[in-house]
Amino acid sequence: MSDTEAPKAEEVKPEVTKPAEKEKPRLVTETDLTKYKARDIVNDVMKKLVELVVEGAKVLDLCIKGDELIEQATAGVYNKVIKGVKTGKGIAFPTSISVNNAVAHFSPLASDPLSSQALAKDDVVKVQFGAHIDGFAAISAETIIIGASEANPVTGRRADVLQAAWHAAQVAMRLVKVGNKNWAVTEAITKVSAAWDCKPVEGQLSCQQTQNVIDGKKRIILNPDAGQKTGFETAIFAEDEVYGIDILVSSGEDGKARIEDSRTTIYQKEGTVNYQLKMKNSRAIFSEVQKKAGAFPFNVRALEDEKRGRLGLQEAVQHGLIKPYEVIYTPANTFVAGFHFTIALLPAGPLLLTHPPVWYKPELVKAEKTLEDEELKPLLTKALRDPKPKKPKKAAEVTVEETAEA
Repeated sequence: MSDTEAPKAEEVKPEVTKPAEKEKPRLVTETDLTKYKARDIVNDVMKKLVELVVEGAKVLDLCIKGDELIEQATAGVYNKVIKGVKTGKGIAFPTSISVNNAVAHFSPLASDPLSSQALAKDDVVKVQFGAHIDGFAAISAETIIIGASEANPVTGRRADVLQAAWHAAQVAMRLVKVGNKNWAVTEAITKVSAAWDCKPVEGQLSCQQTQNVIDGKKRIILNPDAGQKTGFETAIFAEDEVYGIDILVSSGEDGKARIEDSRTTIYQKEGTVNYQLKMKNSRAIFSEVQKKAGAFPFNVRALEDEKRGRLGLQEAVQHGLIKPYEVIYTPANTFVAGFHFTIALLPAGPLLLTHPPVWYKPELVKAEKTLEDEELKPLLTKALRDPKPKKPKKAAEVTVEETAEA
C-alpha cells in the first residue's frame, strides 16, 4: 500500500447477542421451604409425645393424643384465605405406636381386640407421624426403649438393633445426595445392620416426595429378595428433590416380616386408578376420605362412623382406589427399631426437614459391637453439606505477618 492510499476501514461485525437463557424452574422454591414449617410442628409434637411414652401408657391413647396435637398445631398456622381458597394442612401420616416385633403402622381403634395394649418396661417402641402444610409433608419416626436411662442403659439385642438402626439412618442421610444411586443406600444400610448382626426389614420402601405425594416414583428398597431386586428400578438422586427415608432394622436372622392378627386401620387414597364404586356407602366413604385426608394417609378413627367406614373401604381397597398400610411383624422374640427423616436436596446441599431424634442419645445404649467398615465409618462424622471452598486472598489482603513468614 502506498503512502497516499487511505487505509481501509476494518470490517466491523455486528455483535450477536444470545437470547437470555431461561432460568430453570426450581422444584422446591423458597415458598415451599417455608411451608415445610410442618417440620417444626412435627418436632414439637414428638417432644411432647415422647414424654408420654412411658411404662403403663396405652398405645391407643398415645395414637389419639399424637393426632390431636398435630391437628391443633397445624390449625394455628397458614389461616389466610387466598383467592377464596384455604391452605390445606393437617396430618400427613397418622400417629402409629409399633411395639417390639411390630414393624410399623400399628394404630388401633377402640373396637379392636388389641386396643388395650399398654407399654411395659424394656419395650422397643417405634413412634411415627407426620404433618403437612399445603401438601408439603414432614414425617418423622424414632425408637424409644421403655425404662432406659444413663444409669440403666439398653443392652443385649435391644441395644444391637437400636444402634444398627440409628447408625444406618446417619449413613443414609449422607448418601442421599445429588448424583448418588438408590442402590448405594440399600447396600450401605445392609452393611451397617450387619455390624450388629441385624437385618433391614425386607422390602420396606423410602420414597421421593412432592406436593401432596409421599410415595413418589423414585424409591429406595431395604433388604430386597431376589424378585424385588430384579424388578426394582434404579434411581439417581437429583437437585431439588425431597425424600422420606424410612429405616427399619430387625434383630431377626433374615429381616422377613408377615401379616398377623392386627387389623389394618391406616389407609391412603390412590391417585391413578379409575373405577366407579358401585355401593352407595362406598361412594360416601370415599368422598369423606377425599374431603378429610386428600392425598395423605388417614386412620379409620378419623371417619364419622368407624363401622360404616370399614364397610365402605372394602370395595375401594378391592379395586385399588385405596391402599392399606398393613401391620406386619417379624418373628416372636425379635425386635425392630426404626428412624424416619425427611430430607431436601437443595443447590446448597442436603437439608434435613425433620429434626434429629428427641429420645436417642449414645449414653442410653450399651452395645458390645460397633461399626468397623472403613468406607462407611467416616460418614458418621462427615458434615451433611460439603464445606464451601475458601476464596483465595487478594494481594492487598495479605498481612504483614504473612509476608514476613514467606
